[in-house]
Amino acid sequence: MDSWNESCQACGSAGGPLTKFSLGKDFFGRPYDRLSPLSDQNPNWYCATCSMHKYLQRDFRDIRAEFDKLRACQGSELLKGDEFRRASLRLHEMMTILNAPQQRSPFLNGHDVTLLIERLNTLTMPA
Repeated sequence: MDSWNESCQACGSAGGPLTKFSLGKDFFGRPYDRLSPLSDQNPNWYCATCSMHKYLQRDFRDIRAEFDKLRACQGSELLKGDEFRRASLRLHEMMTILNAPQQRSPFLNGHDVTLLIERLNTLTMPA
């Protein structure tokens, strides 16, 4: 796929630069490689706005997965006070972005973010 002459695979916009979303680190700094599974051999290409929202979605999933581990009394990154605060701040950043005019996300629902913020607020923050 030629990223410069195709359209965004989320919003369909064309004419701007596109970014391939596949490699990097997750919210907690662990390696992230979306291309490894055999079922995902075709990377998706996104415009700058959709790419940002895709990263927000990935961070949300990472934080929610760690929250689920914490509630199940499993080892969680959220047991670390700094990571807990960082995750909480990131969720609030997500809400600020999602509440901005014309920032409808094709990947993330503001209600889900609000619900996770509320759930995190019910926990005692680690020291």
